[in-house]
Amino acid sequence: MSLIAYYLPQFHPTPNNDIWWGKGFTEWTNVAKAKRLFRKHYQPHIPADLGFYDLRLPEVREEQAKMARFAGVSAFCYYHYWFEYGKEELSRPFREVIESGKPNFPFCLCWANESWYSKMWNKEGAVAKKKLLIEQKYLGEEDNRKHFESLIPAFADKRYYKYEGKNIFVIYRPLSFSGIKQFIIQWRQMAKDNGLDDFYFIGYSYDIANEYQQIIDFGFDAVNSCGIINFRKPNSIISKINHYRRILLNMPEVYQYKNVYPSFINIDFDYKEDVVPTIIPNWDHTPRSGSNGYLFDNALPEYFSLHVDQIQNVLRNKSNPICFVKSWNEWGEGNYVEPDLRYGWGYLNVLNEKFYHE
Repeated sequence: MSLIAYYLPQFHPTPNNDIWWGKGFTEWTNVAKAKRLFRKHYQPHIPADLGFYDLRLPEVREEQAKMARFAGVSAFCYYHYWFEYGKEELSRPFREVIESGKPNFPFCLCWANESWYSKMWNKEGAVAKKKLLIEQKYLGEEDNRKHFESLIPAFADKRYYKYEGKNIFVIYRPLSFSGIKQFIIQWRQMAKDNGLDDFYFIGYSYDIANEYQQIIDFGFDAVNSCGIINFRKPNSIISKINHYRRILLNMPEVYQYKNVYPSFINIDFDYKEDVVPTIIPNWDHTPRSGSNGYLFDNALPEYFSLHVDQIQNVLRNKSNPICFVKSWNEWGEGNYVEPDLRYGWGYLNVLNEKFYHE
């Protein structure tokens, strides 16, 4: 069973983040200023072994790779931000991985193809106002070509992770890209023309029941099913309680991890050969959204272990099983497996027990 970990490169300052959020801003800015919003709320989340790291440092990237090997992670899937030719964000860490050849650890890419906004929420938890920071554009064949050519050094790298001999490439918002069918055809042909391996295209989905067939029909090889919102039932008692807590007490939506993790699997779709399930260790969006966010409380490693068992049961009958973990290091969303001060190596130890093999 292969485990691929989504990897966020937001832990280093960039010129645009300096302009948008203030000098020196990184994801750690949100993490460090997070507050407890109710009794026993686990905030802030403080990193342990690696501290508040800077991804410009090769030593940090090497340590992450060592941890990932211990945890049985097969590859990092770096989030990749291409808005149009000449406009990329957060590209430095991955570019340095390619140029330096280090760490010697497999990788693939997920094109996080969505516009960036500065958001403000209302009391109902909905986005009330948002300011566009940078727009995701799809400019057609020429921009597709430039995008591909910018990544040739990565696709040609011996570390690039493959599924059945094909380079894995994930597209985060497959249904937001009107020209996606032509993009896939063009990139497959360009890979062939450049003597590179074909692609194994994976479309990401939060709502696989409604999106699966459309994603496959667009030419994707598989769908990554992320069931992180499957637990939401608008008319349930818990949802109503959370709604009134938000309005009356200015509290975020709180769900117990042990109660919601069983819903992360969609039994009608996740067992399909061309569906890649997702392991979800934890979630707390309040560092970014405050009381307007939602969270999984008490995401203990022992409950996480039960969730991993659940995912592995899904994978057992698949011919070449792979899954993702969301995520390796999305600290601002309380969504990570790296060591923190509360649980230490708890999540990594679980993955080591379930996935590590010599």
